Amino acid sequence: MTGAELNITKMQADKLLAAASADAALLYIYLKSGNDIAAAETDLNLNAGRVKCAAATLRQLGLYEEKKVIAMVGERPNYTERDVMGAVDADHSFRSLYEDVQRLLGRMLNTEELKILLGFVRYLGMAPEVVSLLVCYCKERARLKGSSRNPSLRSIEKEAYLWAEKGIDTMEEAIAYTQAQYVRRSRLGRLLEQLQIRGRNLTTAEERYAQQWLDWGFDEEAIAMAYERTCVNTGGLSWAYMNKILTRRQEAGMVTGEQVRAGDQKAVPKGASGKMGTSEMNALAQMLREG
Repeated sequence: MTGAELNITKMQADKLLAAASADAALLYIYLKSGNDIAAAETDLNLNAGRVKCAAATLRQLGLYEEKKVIAMVGERPNYTERDVMGAVDADHSFRSLYEDVQRLLGRMLNTEELKILLGFVRYLGMAPEVVSLLVCYCKERARLKGSSRNPSLRSIEKEAYLWAEKGIDTMEEAIAYTQAQYVRRSRLGRLLEQLQIRGRNLTTAEERYAQQWLDWGFDEEAIAMAYERTCVNTGGLSWAYMNKILTRRQEAGMVTGEQVRAGDQKAVPKGASGKMGTSEMNALAQMLREG
């Protein structure tokens, strides 16, 4: 590892802490220090599987970029009934997948649905176990949105193409992505509590605002402060007005309650540079020790 000074912003530290993965935090510090991921197994004493999982987690957090070859090329094939029957008869892994998906969805799949399933494996290049995890993820997402019905293969197909575009084709990538989405939904739930929204789902526009604020890295205190100012100035929750407040603060680099208070006082605190503070450094060190 190099001896150069290592700078980690508070936003980066918050992402690592939220992921609660000691391996991901360790790998991130290793890579930030100028090291090559190819040597991570030896230098960090981690096996290949742990390095892959850690790297996948960092990719989902937006803290590590690695170009991946997308499996789908050209137009999607039009699979025939003969293609499907041939796969069921001759391909043991596909037959097991199709039986597993039927079990997960609680019903028999028709020929058109089997064509979609075959496309996941042959066109999108997904491993069968990744497809099974995809179906489980879509089921849980539907449940969290209040649906009592399992998702259709068409809706699962839309998510499958999203995964393919993101390069999610291994179990490590799929697990990291689904865990990141569950963390994201948990943060969204806390945000809704702050905005006193209960008993209903967000509209598409409202969810777009909320997710953008979370992506910008605002902590709960900063969001609460923006909500309070919105209510005082408009008499209630105005998404557009609150978004203007948070947009200005994000552009000014004020994404924590502490930074907002300092900005309102026209003062620049010692920690305003965005570097990770002592509390975040201690929490990160504790996570690495426990990992």
